[in-house]
Amino acid sequence: MPATLLFTTLKKNHTNTEDELIAAERIFGLLPAEQAEEFIAIWTEFEEGLTDEAKFAKSMDRFEPLLQNTSNNGGTWVEFNVPYKKVYEKKKAIKNGSETIWNYAENLITESVEKGILKKSE
Repeated sequence: MPATLLFTTLKKNHTNTEDELIAAERIFGLLPAEQAEEFIAIWTEFEEGLTDEAKFAKSMDRFEPLLQNTSNNGGTWVEFNVPYKKVYEKKKAIKNGSETIWNYAENLITESVEKGILKKSE
């Protein structure tokens, strides 16, 4: 499948920012066509999140910012007054890729509430 056709498909399914898509098109477009197609296919697989590998990758994508915020006393959660419910709802997708990592993540979220980093809503 030609890279331009893959980009069109990706645009229809893409849920992240338009800037990210523009950057991906620019970067992947620098590669030889076969490599560009492979990278686009991998990225599309990730975005769709249907395979076990993609589910795990998405879990890691959600887990890293959780680790960062819990290790720096709330970081952007505190800076932008992000409530517990919003963090919990966004991070519960980790469960789709790994129950074990979700259990750990859920514990970190709970500890963040106990430490006053995250505020429980009424």
